[in-house]
Amino acid sequence: MSYNHFSVICVVIPAYRVSNEILDVITSLGNEVTHIIVIDDGCPEKSGDVVVKNTKDSRVEVLFHNENLGMGAAMKTGYKRALERGADIIVKVDGDGQMDGQSISKLIEPIKSGHAGYSKANRFYDVESLRVMPKLRIIGNLVLSFFAKLSTGYWQIFDPNNGFTAIDSKSLSDLKLERLDSGYFFQSDILFRLGLAGVDVIDVNIPARYGAETSSLKIFKVFFEFPVKLTQHFIKRITYSYFLRDFNLASLQFVLGGFLLSFGLGLGAVNWVSGLLVNKPTPLGTLMLVAISILSGIQLLLAFFSFDMNKKP
Repeated sequence: MSYNHFSVICVVIPAYRVSNEILDVITSLGNEVTHIIVIDDGCPEKSGDVVVKNTKDSRVEVLFHNENLGMGAAMKTGYKRALERGADIIVKVDGDGQMDGQSISKLIEPIKSGHAGYSKANRFYDVESLRVMPKLRIIGNLVLSFFAKLSTGYWQIFDPNNGFTAIDSKSLSDLKLERLDSGYFFQSDILFRLGLAGVDVIDVNIPARYGAETSSLKIFKVFFEFPVKLTQHFIKRITYSYFLRDFNLASLQFVLGGFLLSFGLGLGAVNWVSGLLVNKPTPLGTLMLVAISILSGIQLLLAFFSFDMNKKP
């Protein structure tokens, strides 16, 4: 695929409480960027006005939300505008200065070379850079990354909530933007939608930069909201991929494995409680049935996930 095909590069910057950093972010963007779209998402610091009053960069366009709708909503507005302006590749850059604008060329390289439709930064490649990452973020990303793999089917990617991303216009056009989450779950949600659409996704080694900026992301909200939504995505993905669009040996492994494991655990729990109540040991045959059911169920589910991990979305 020719590099010249991707000549219009658009950067979308959601802006909320980033009035102190947003101008430096814009200044860091190189000449490879054709358009810069800033979305003031009802920012109480008037980040959009700061950009309008203080930048003379002709590439910059500022859009305003009358109220705070969420990071995902800001990105959907930016994505729509980028497509209207004929962008070939749309890059998301947060306005807090944690992303190196000089790394955009590296980020979009897999798309320009035809190896991916969506690329994202991964902060975990460089172990040294993790020294400056807050420990709570490291733990949270490890947990969320595993569940994101389950829910999206992209077992080869990591750091799913990294907001430094790039997507080609075709892949973006294939998505139904109105269905994407309007909050911080947007990053995980778009990976789920891309997986259903069969878009190739690639991680790119780009460390993050941490300064004195304050994140608007509420950690405790993430740990209550994200697991529920990721579980819903996992159920939908398995249903779509293995029962509606296809039905194969892995589908049978999942059904039989889930049934045997549930049966074994249920039977074991019932007999354990019953034994405690009547003070009577469980028959050996029942114990064997419980053990065989559990082990067989685990083995079948492991076989299913082995197949799933080797099958790209």
